[in-house]
Amino acid sequence: MKILILGAGQVGRTAADHLSREEANEVTVVDVNEDTLRDVQDRFDVRTVAGNAAHPNVLEAAGAAEAEIIVALTSSDEVNLVACEVAFTLFRTPTKIARIRATEYTSRASLFGLDGLSVDVFISPEQLVTEYVERLIHHPGTLQVLDFADGRVRLIGVRLRSGGLLAGRSLRELPQHLPKTEVRVVAIYRDGRSVPAEGDTVLADGDEVFFLAARDEIGRIMSQLRVDDSAARRIVIAGGGNIGFHLARTLEKHNQVKVIERDARRARKVSELLESAIVLHGDAADEELLIEENIDSADVFAAMTNAEEANILSAMLAKRLGAHKVMALINKPSYTELVESSSIDIAISPQTITIGSLLAHVRRGDVVRVHALKTGTAEALEAVARGDERTSRVVGRTVAQIPLPEGASIGALVRGDQVIMAHHDTLVLADDHVILFLADRRHLEAVERLFVRSPR
Repeated sequence: MKILILGAGQVGRTAADHLSREEANEVTVVDVNEDTLRDVQDRFDVRTVAGNAAHPNVLEAAGAAEAEIIVALTSSDEVNLVACEVAFTLFRTPTKIARIRATEYTSRASLFGLDGLSVDVFISPEQLVTEYVERLIHHPGTLQVLDFADGRVRLIGVRLRSGGLLAGRSLRELPQHLPKTEVRVVAIYRDGRSVPAEGDTVLADGDEVFFLAARDEIGRIMSQLRVDDSAARRIVIAGGGNIGFHLARTLEKHNQVKVIERDARRARKVSELLESAIVLHGDAADEELLIEENIDSADVFAAMTNAEEANILSAMLAKRLGAHKVMALINKPSYTELVESSSIDIAISPQTITIGSLLAHVRRGDVVRVHALKTGTAEALEAVARGDERTSRVVGRTVAQIPLPEGASIGALVRGDQVIMAHHDTLVLADDHVILFLADRRHLEAVERLFVRSPR
């Protein structure tokens, strides 16, 4: 598959990294900065072209005429929109994906579609991150909350603490503690390393456990996996930028929200736009300010500024001063695991969240949703089983009969409104939504091939 990535920023580089690792892809990256392109070419197996991504001659030189997908990820919404328009008008590029930040564009659905701008899919990192953080806050104690099948199934990541009823028990004992509850543990990480999720595996304090369950069962399961966490009420957000503002506006309806913004002009503007949230002008890394605002009574402190170093420092300080749970927005993947081993509870990577949404539109076969786990080394995906026993390698077969690669497992099926936890004898039917976990994303192509229908 020939893929053209426009923009070599953090998201563009992450996309190039993920997509270039798959043998079937030929990736070309376009950016105005030649130094950045040299670094990208040194790191990844991609072709690069220097120039303005919206210019027809640059797109032509990059191979837009042969590209099957154009992914516009530059820092400018307008460049992304124009690039997609040019690609369709001149080269009839089949699939055009654009990153769009401004809500002035995304809030008007009539701009896109058959009679609108030539953008097949638009991705808003700010919106994706806001929704992600909101789910974490609404599910206390979670490390990740990922939706599948339009929210009917959720993949939840938690860290076991002493006092949880399952610490020190094997997975085989799970039904005894969760009677009449369907749940499937798909992955366990201990000290940063994957542990097989088998019946005789004993869970230990500090384990990161990822499990699949129907959305309605999550609360009951959480109470067994760890000490019960009360609902978050008092939220402090560091940063009144796009993400911080949208998060505050979403949460202020049901929570007590405070926003700390360093820039006086921005703080004034945010305070005018929010209804009940309190906006403070100040530095979130100022110890006196945090103490004065009773940070020790905060259920969640979310550092959402554009400066990741400031996010790390303010989150660590808030935790030391008594904030119950702290999270920090971090752009550099190399920082994520380092930070999560410190006093920061959750490191949020916009690249990981955005790439999951992007990959769902790039994957082959009937893959409809992709989520990256563990900073991208593992993946969970949702694929639709199409065809019949003659044209499909999964339809009409039990889970045990499906030739999954090493480290891949089927966790659940969604059949209409029914959620079915997968066992070795579970039969896959046509149009089932199959939710899989891959411990090693390098086997992703083999899984994709399973869901590509063959001719009769």
